[in-house]
Formats: sequence, C-alpha cells, structure tokens
Amino acid sequence: MTTGPEPGVEQDTSVAPGAASVADARPAPDRTASPERLEASLRALELTVRHRLDGLLQGNHVGLLPGPGSEPGDARPYQAGDDVRRMDWAVTARTTAPHVRETIADRELETWAAVDLSPSLDFGTADLEKRQLALAALTAVAHLTSGGGNRIGAVVTTGATTVRLPARSGLAHARGLVRRVAATPRAPDSSVSGTTPDTVGTRGDLTGALDQLRRPPRRRGLVAVISDFLGEPVWERSLRALSGRHELLAIEIVDPRELELPDVGTVVLADPETGRQREVDTTPLLRREFAAAASAHRDRVATALRRCGCAQLTLRTDSDWVADIVRFAVARKHAWSGGGLR
Repeated sequence: MTTGPEPGVEQDTSVAPGAASVADARPAPDRTASPERLEASLRALELTVRHRLDGLLQGNHVGLLPGPGSEPGDARPYQAGDDVRRMDWAVTARTTAPHVRETIADRELETWAAVDLSPSLDFGTADLEKRQLALAALTAVAHLTSGGGNRIGAVVTTGATTVRLPARSGLAHARGLVRRVAATPRAPDSSVSGTTPDTVGTRGDLTGALDQLRRPPRRRGLVAVISDFLGEPVWERSLRALSGRHELLAIEIVDPRELELPDVGTVVLADPETGRQREVDTTPLLRREFAAAASAHRDRVATALRRCGCAQLTLRTDSDWVADIVRFAVARKHAWSGGGLR
C-alpha cells in the first residue's frame, strides 16, 4: 500500500510517511483493463456524477467556484490595442490615468485541469484507488463547468510523460477528455514491477504540469489541480504564478493509510517513486510518529495552498466523494454570498 507524504525519506527509528507500499498488503491492481471494461466504468462514473450531483445541487449554484457571473471585473491600466469601449471613466477620472474594465463572463469559462497520475496515485486501501478517485474528480469538474460555451482542457502528468489536451467546448469533447485521461498509461513503478529495491522509479512532476499552464498564458479562467500533493511543496511557486490570472482549486486525493499505519506487525514498505524499500515493525511509537508526520505534512500543504490563494477540496478513498463535492460547492456559494469567509 502506498502511504505518506514524503517519498524516499528515511529515518533512524521510524519510517517517514513517504509514498511507501506494503508489498504483501493486497494484490496489485489490474493495470491492463480491457477497453470494454474501461468504457463501462466511465459510463457508470458519468451517470454517478450527473445524477447525484444534479440531484443534490438542485436549486444551488452548480459551480465549484461560484463568482459574480457577467458582472464587471477589475480595472487595469489601459494598454495599446485595448478596446476603447471598455474604458472605465470613473477610475480614469479618479486616478488621472486611463483604465479599462475587465469583464468576467461565466458563460465563457475556460477550465484547465492539471491531473497528477504519478505512481503514488496507483494505490488504494479503501473503496477505490487514488487514481480512480482523481478520475472521478476530473469528471465532476468537467460536469460542473460545462455548458454555455464553456471550454475545458487538461495537462496530464505521470512523471514519465506530460500530455496537454487542448481546451474545447461541448459534451463530446468533455467525455473524450475524460476517456483519454483514463487511458493514460501508468508510469513505471518499481514496487510492483519486480525490479530490484535499488531501482529508481518514476517521480511525479506536478511543477512541470503547472508550468505548461503558464506558458503560453491562457485566457482567464479556472485551474483545477488534482493531486495527492505528496512530498515537499516545490510546486508552490508555479501555482502562485497562476493565481494572478486564474481562479485556483486544489483537489487533494487522500487514502487513510497515508494518515496512519495499522497495527499489522512487521511489513515491507516500498516507495513507488524511488524504489526504496524498508522492513519495519508497526509499533505504537512508530504509528504515533507516522501519524504526527502525516498531519504535519498536510498542514504544510494546506498552508502552501492558502499562500497561493487556492481553494482546497479534499477527497478520500474511504468516504462519499460526491457528498464531499456537494458540501464544498454549497459552502463556497454560501461564503461568496456573504455568509462566511473564504
């Protein structure tokens, strides 16, 4: 099983909660699902998202990050080539410098999803794998931001490869995008491939995916980052650079075994992104230290996301992820309407 936030970190008296897998905990998942099974799973997933989200959010704003719609946005200094019809004369008179008014059109929202499918997500000890939950999150984002000419694209990274899927509108494109992400080959994982313990696996590259969204600059819109955010937050600088132009949403994928170790005696932990293995005894002291390190890591991630001005939605493999999305969307609407803080 994969567990913990800091892959490959070793300690003298305990194992850090690094993306480690207990080699004998459960059989390896089916990594070669047939196209027929994949298509059936995606149809079931789409029905779950459409029926349950529409039913639970009926009468509410069905957006993940509700905004002011088509209301005018911020004013900015006039630049050569700007449409003079968008001049903000009130701000121009107040500042004595020409300004134009930006507009926010929620009917023409462009959404980009940065999807992390590194080996640490090929793991799950509850109802589903983290990779499957990441795909469910992407499906929900596509559903909640579609319609009205809205466009959605994605940058998918496995650590070994990074693929950009262009943003387009339409239900057919959204479905095709989810299918292409679902069919993304898994990166090599030394903990399940039978290689030697010293073989280096595939590290995730979330920073690279975020940088692809920065260059070239995209039109203003929503960026949804779907990842387990394991390891140090080296992605913070890239994410903060996106915050000046986009609304940001981080969807954190969590498995319960990344938060605490069970009392199962002696186990072999393996890091799928580095190939390192260690045999440990899950003593009460080790389990307490592991839980404390996991909690501290999640606090660091949450702090980094707040510094980036990023909303955070946490989905767990052992909970009702649809209900979690609904609670998040309703809370965001309540906060935006003045009923609470962001």
